[in-house]
Amino acid sequence: MNSGFSLVPEAARVLIVDDERFIRDILSDFLTMEGYQVRTAENGAQALVELSRGSFDLILTDLKMPHMGGIELLQHVAESHPQALTVIMTGFGTVETAIDAMKQGAYDYILKPFKVEEVVHVVQRGLEKQRFAAENLRLREALSLYKVSEAITASLSLDQVVTTVIESALHEVQADAVSLWLEDGHGKYFERASLVQDIEKLSRPENPMAEEAEPLPSPGVLDPGKVIERFECDAPLLFAGAAGLPLFESLPSQSLSSLLIVPLRMRDRILGFLAVSSFTPFRRFTEGQRKLLSIVASRAAAAIENARLYEDLRATFQQTIESLANTIDKMDHYTRGHSERVALYASRLARSLGLSEKQVEVVRHAALMHDIGKVGCVLNLNKPGKLTAAEYESFQKHPIYGKEILDPIQFLEPVIPGVYLHHERWDGRGYPLGLQKDNIPLIARIISVADTYDAMTSDRAYRRALPHEVALNEIERCSGTQFDPELAAEFVRLMEDLREEVAAMGVSE
Repeated sequence: MNSGFSLVPEAARVLIVDDERFIRDILSDFLTMEGYQVRTAENGAQALVELSRGSFDLILTDLKMPHMGGIELLQHVAESHPQALTVIMTGFGTVETAIDAMKQGAYDYILKPFKVEEVVHVVQRGLEKQRFAAENLRLREALSLYKVSEAITASLSLDQVVTTVIESALHEVQADAVSLWLEDGHGKYFERASLVQDIEKLSRPENPMAEEAEPLPSPGVLDPGKVIERFECDAPLLFAGAAGLPLFESLPSQSLSSLLIVPLRMRDRILGFLAVSSFTPFRRFTEGQRKLLSIVASRAAAAIENARLYEDLRATFQQTIESLANTIDKMDHYTRGHSERVALYASRLARSLGLSEKQVEVVRHAALMHDIGKVGCVLNLNKPGKLTAAEYESFQKHPIYGKEILDPIQFLEPVIPGVYLHHERWDGRGYPLGLQKDNIPLIARIISVADTYDAMTSDRAYRRALPHEVALNEIERCSGTQFDPELAAEFVRLMEDLREEVAAMGVSE
């Protein structure tokens, strides 16, 4: 019978269940010759014992048996071993029952009396179908893993990376709850984020796990110290049932079906860990899912490390900008706070114009540093009275000096147009280049109107601050000459809403 070519991958395990010993023996002999690992049981109750000792790829069971028949066994298998195929053996008189069994999840049925070759063919066909389904699943998992990895590594935002990781973990392994823990920089671990699939279903009365119908505040809190201790011992954390309970500080009253925890490891350092829990009866995580989640965690660890480094860089960038702005504002007490206020007005105007948050940040940074070039002007810019012609000529060079100061700093390149050209005018009579209208970069046009408003509403050595209404009237008067008319109109409208915030910052009115 054996053709020398077997479709059996890695000695598939088959369980034969029949109350007739002769049938069990003959099927066992022939399927063993075909290369299968075979176990037998004389009824459904004994089959459950065999299933408790190990998993099977296919269960070949009689329909009518004492103690527990094939239909009841099928129901148990569907709940606790859904990955196993079930084939029903039946006589002619119970064909309709066998068809009903297929509607409940059985793969196929075989009529008694049967030829052994037919049984072998059904078993081979079923296992081949199962193998193809497993390969398709692996392909889908690989594709899903690729998409998840791309999504995780596509962002430098720590919040976005964390959100992507926990959402992916929840859906990829069909968990009920997921939590992500991170190290705080001092050797302690805290829960950075968590997500629950459907916490309400865990507290419904019809759920056999829930004795009470109270809403659950949380699917449990892990003890990070115990988790990290296990990882330091290189112990894989995959638990079934209550085995994972010792790792929890607290857990609601419902039972735990399965717990899977993987480390977020970066070289020899553990950045944190990712934990998924199942509270659904018989839904237990597999070793394959542990490996899948470990790969996701590996990608996540690298992305989290990059996001943290990027946040540190952004913080340094912000501190650099604020330090440069303070350099100007501390030159004398009249201009103190000027850069900060101009940055507020300019960023609000930029956002009101519909610019993206990234563009708004560039506008804000440029506004903070728009006067940095004044450090190169060797004159008293706040002396009483008007500047002389020579002093004014020196003053007009501060945008050029600002550009020269910032040019060597590569990461400040986006802000340079705002610093260099914020004294250009809509009518072309500005400096240093005499640009007109839309030839002036938008960032410079925005800072121009914000800078002028704050200059008018702030005390200077040579005059008192103008009232808010007078300053806005002046901006409207210069619309279309000094300022972009659309920006001027939007700024006037915006400043009416900003008056309270302006007053809170100490701007005179």
